[in-house]
Amino acid sequence: MEMTIEEHKQRTARSYKLILLFAMVSMFMMFAGLTSAFVVSKSRTDWLKDFQLPSAFFYSTAVIIACSVTFHLAKKAIQKDNKKATTSFLLVTLALGILFVILQFVGFRQIVDNGYFFTGSESSITTTFLYIVTIVHMAHLFGGLISLLIIIYNHFKQKYNSGQTLGIELGAMYWHFLDFLWVYLFLFLYFFK
Repeated sequence: MEMTIEEHKQRTARSYKLILLFAMVSMFMMFAGLTSAFVVSKSRTDWLKDFQLPSAFFYSTAVIIACSVTFHLAKKAIQKDNKKATTSFLLVTLALGILFVILQFVGFRQIVDNGYFFTGSESSITTTFLYIVTIVHMAHLFGGLISLLIIIYNHFKQKYNSGQTLGIELGAMYWHFLDFLWVYLFLFLYFFK
């Protein structure tokens, strides 16, 4: 029995989503390992007990949540063939994603301005862990920004419509994962000092 074009598209979409899901699970396991190492290291005598997260990290958390909302709205808009709204939501998502990265660096600057360093003889294990966790998350976010740029490019090339949303769906899945991951990391770092 021969497969129809629609069945082939559905199988392909399921395959891509499954591959992305496996990638996200392995990324989450990596961060679970990092946070586990954080927990173990907390018992060290040189651990900073009074360290506070920079205010920029609070703002960046709100920004990345907003990114998820705008990406979700872009997906909903393309499912209704509203290309103008899709364009707007994708561009706002990109701007918010860039703002998130900027706020992360502002947060690093605030940490250094408070006299805490990430590397070198004046660094502490606490700030080094914070630096590693946030930099690794930002590396994954850069991957998300690149995929978002590709999605925007494909959208301008008219590759998406209500019948073809796979690229935007995959991008939204990954972006929601990055959002969840940052919120998890932020809450972990905030509450588990």
